[in-house]
Amino acid sequence: MAETHRTIVGRALHPLHAILLAFPLPLFLGALLSDLAYSASYQIQWTNFASWLIAGALVGGGFALLWALIEWVISGPARTARHAVYFVVLLVMWVLGFINALVHAKDAWAAMPAGLWLSVIVTVLALVASLVGYSGLRGGVK
Repeated sequence: MAETHRTIVGRALHPLHAILLAFPLPLFLGALLSDLAYSASYQIQWTNFASWLIAGALVGGGFALLWALIEWVISGPARTARHAVYFVVLLVMWVLGFINALVHAKDAWAAMPAGLWLSVIVTVLALVASLVGYSGLRGGVK
């Protein structure tokens, strides 16, 4: 009797999903650096930069989150725990990023230090989401 061996192979993200996933990390990192620049110089324009960068990260991250949800739902038997982790990390990143956007909508003096700490947390979550996403999510039979 012949024995068959099934192996789950991680494949790359869809190219459009990869492009969408490329937005949150550099934009949230830019917002973090803008918050650090504001905390060092107290030039209000740095918080304005951070607000716009956060808004851009939320747009790109929102579409990546939507794509991850659709892929997780339709993946069926190929669904893995990595899909769930990836989706949850993206969801938490987006929700905390939205809260960060609300904090940055305040006066510049009122936005600190909460805005800085939220920027650190969201940047780390964006890094984790990128690592999980780009390391291969789709399962397949080899």
